Amino acid sequence: MARRWTNDLTHDDVTPRPLWLNRRQIMAGMGGAAALAATGAPAMAQGLEPNTLEQISTYNNYYEFGVGKEDPAAYASALDIDPWTIRVDGMVDRPGEYALADLLSGLQSEERIYRFRCVEAWSMVVPWNGVELADVLDKIGVQSGARYVAFETVVQPENMPGVRSRVIPFPYVEGLRLDEARHPLTLLATGIYGQPMPKQNGAPIRLVVPWKYGFKSIKSIVRITLTDRQPPTTWNRLNSREYGFYSNVNPEVDHPRWSQASERRIGGGLFARRQDTLMFNGYGDEVASLYAGMDLRENY
Repeated sequence: MARRWTNDLTHDDVTPRPLWLNRRQIMAGMGGAAALAATGAPAMAQGLEPNTLEQISTYNNYYEFGVGKEDPAAYASALDIDPWTIRVDGMVDRPGEYALADLLSGLQSEERIYRFRCVEAWSMVVPWNGVELADVLDKIGVQSGARYVAFETVVQPENMPGVRSRVIPFPYVEGLRLDEARHPLTLLATGIYGQPMPKQNGAPIRLVVPWKYGFKSIKSIVRITLTDRQPPTTWNRLNSREYGFYSNVNPEVDHPRWSQASERRIGGGLFARRQDTLMFNGYGDEVASLYAGMDLRENY
């Protein structure tokens, strides 16, 4: 089993569950006190008050359902997740088509409260439930010489309007270096707040890599491939100048079109100040050694 990770966040830091799950059209300019009173949810850390339910609920990127933040909630209910099979191939000892329950059978599921930082410079704190990716890799057996793990998202054109409109090339693909994939922070999440993963958030299983920008945490995984070559990734393939393979949260390396030095905390209220972005999203003590000696401006 992989080395277990010790959490430093609490439920006081969490974006309230109703605000995270409900996905309706954004209504800018409304305060958060009514939502807090209605939900009974605790305020978030650092004295930030949550936005209204309507404001927070649309913040979700899942381009298979459209480019708008409200699109996943509007259309993801059509996603077919039963049954769910994941293809495991490449440099593994036990390749095959795995039912999700079989792939996760016998593995330790736990809650991880992580910061989540979008490349668009907004952030949340989310309590995920899932298993360490390293445990899954141990189960399927990684062969000598494998250096990367590649992932692929489901494509259901009949259920995904974004796929039909071809807003970006599909299937969505992502990848990690093997040591990143094996790190104890790297999670295959199957739920939020102790409940099954909502469809708009990547049901039934998604990747969570908390020190990287959110688009690295690929949703609705149907394929895991071990390889000796750096795999293509969707956003890097679309625009390598703006989206590097590593995509580590780094306040010192700006996106070409905006600063990454600060972020807007979702749930902070209409007049909340932006907060400083932390190197590696606050997980530097755990992950900085993975990039020792690397130029993080060059390897962005």
